[in-house]
Amino acid sequence: MTEIEKHQYDVVVIGAGGSGLRAAIAAHEAGAKTAIVCKSLLGKAHTVMAEGGIAAAMGNRWPEDNWEVHFRDTMRGGKMLNNWRMAQLHAQEAPERVQELEDWGALFDRTDDGLISQRDFGGHRYARLAHVGDRTGLEMIRTLQQRAVALGIDVFMECTVTDLFKDGSGAISGAFAYWRETGTFLAFEAPSVVLATGGIGKSFKVTSNSWEYTGDGHALALRAGAALINMEFVQFHPTGMVWPPSVKGLLVTESVRGDGGVLKNSDGERFMFNHIPEFFKAETADTIEEADRWYDDKKNNRRPPELLPRDEVARAINAEIKAGRGSPHGGVFLDIASRRTPEFIHKRLPSMYHQFKELADVDITKEPMEIGPTCHYVMGGVEVDPDTELSAVPGLYAVGECSGGMHGSNRLGGNSLSDLIVFGKRAGEAAAERASSLTERSGVPDDVLAEAEAEALAPFDSKGAENAYTIQADLQQTMNDLVGIIRKADELELSLKEIEALKERAAHLHVDGGRAYNPGWHLSIDIHNMLLVSECIAKAALTREESRGGHTRDDFPGPDPEWGAKNLVLTLNDARDGVDLVEKPLPIMPDELKTFFEDK
Repeated sequence: MTEIEKHQYDVVVIGAGGSGLRAAIAAHEAGAKTAIVCKSLLGKAHTVMAEGGIAAAMGNRWPEDNWEVHFRDTMRGGKMLNNWRMAQLHAQEAPERVQELEDWGALFDRTDDGLISQRDFGGHRYARLAHVGDRTGLEMIRTLQQRAVALGIDVFMECTVTDLFKDGSGAISGAFAYWRETGTFLAFEAPSVVLATGGIGKSFKVTSNSWEYTGDGHALALRAGAALINMEFVQFHPTGMVWPPSVKGLLVTESVRGDGGVLKNSDGERFMFNHIPEFFKAETADTIEEADRWYDDKKNNRRPPELLPRDEVARAINAEIKAGRGSPHGGVFLDIASRRTPEFIHKRLPSMYHQFKELADVDITKEPMEIGPTCHYVMGGVEVDPDTELSAVPGLYAVGECSGGMHGSNRLGGNSLSDLIVFGKRAGEAAAERASSLTERSGVPDDVLAEAEAEALAPFDSKGAENAYTIQADLQQTMNDLVGIIRKADELELSLKEIEALKERAAHLHVDGGRAYNPGWHLSIDIHNMLLVSECIAKAALTREESRGGHTRDDFPGPDPEWGAKNLVLTLNDARDGVDLVEKPLPIMPDELKTFFEDK
């Protein structure tokens, strides 16, 4: 065993997006010695991709808005599969968390009265997204990062965690990692670890996610003994760029539609009026004139169909493309140029203007954008206690996209950013409390460190001939073709066979060169996480024989009340070479909360 750099902390937070930073700040303020470990550079988190706003019922534009309405919208958007307690806490605490960001220096757009401005987003009854133009996620990261640095929290940048340690009682005792620049190893001894690693998008061919999103937290949790829930629910954001190929999948914020953009097919038809589900007809405009009046005065509160929840819009776009009414490059058109002035677009959507102008040579103030669905977010994740974000493993917490339950089967736009700060704070406080309550701590034995090191270095010693990049490309194609936006049993069964074959190939990975500056080695570690999480997605998708939210089965086209009362729970099997799945009843909502859904 080589010499391993060792550190001792009370709380180690893995990930430096919105939830990780907020958790670290909360842990530090609770008195815990805290470290942040992030795979990339500090500030380069997927949180910046959430451009449209932070959902919080502050009532700045609609005084009628309150946490009860936000709770109802969130539950309905998730098709009632959400953990009701998480949705309740989220709706109740989001306004205070947004105000906290402003107190820490976030510069939100303002109403004429000087209040934080709030915009419309799909699935939200009222305009409730606090925003900073279309750069809200960036402002959140800037604010939280500045706060964390000012507090003196230790940060380990470009450092990848490969394993979690447990003591003799089965509780977390630390984490194993390596510096990406040099390949040297380090170990963290800590009784509390918070997973804030984001999503799984790099398992799919077309995704808005950046290279870091390889399901690390999901896989670390599984291997440590925690459970994942409802991994079949993968959100395909309706609007990603489709041209040029180099940026296919890059996110086009929902605020384009929230500020008046409309979707059209190749016939010039505003097709969303043909795809309004029964569930939403009572509150959705069913004529163009009515929808346009809503944009102008918003008095009748019957919303344009472009602002349906993301799963509904993505399916509608997919249907238009399959029917041969798509754009020249395989998407549809998103038009705001004919509906808003250039001045309005430059003020409200500056990032989108520059993104299309610089990457696609499209001036969105003069012509429509070509867009299509892109893998964006996973609603499933680590099963956690709703109040503390504690997993089934003592000392292991999960927040943000790598946790499950909050969003049910479909996440409403804007709920991601408020989710990060609400539950990040709760997880950090709980993790710090656990650390302070312990009278004794277990170190990490040298033989355990040696085993973790050997596993990380195995690709260098392998006699195999497999390449991690080839395996990832084949996995992405498999997930794209067989576990995509529309699914059916025979394709899902085939996908599981393909994933098993890829797992066998991954057992024979070989990496050339040294440990310094070796991206092939990095991917050889990440690919095992992607394969494990992809198996969870495909297995859960095959098991759930209904269509709900982000999960659409062509052979089971409608929702089923029986399935609507179940979570699908996945754990690592005894052989540690695959996953087991069981069904578990959904937590029962209290009667006083059920009244929010009566006659509405």
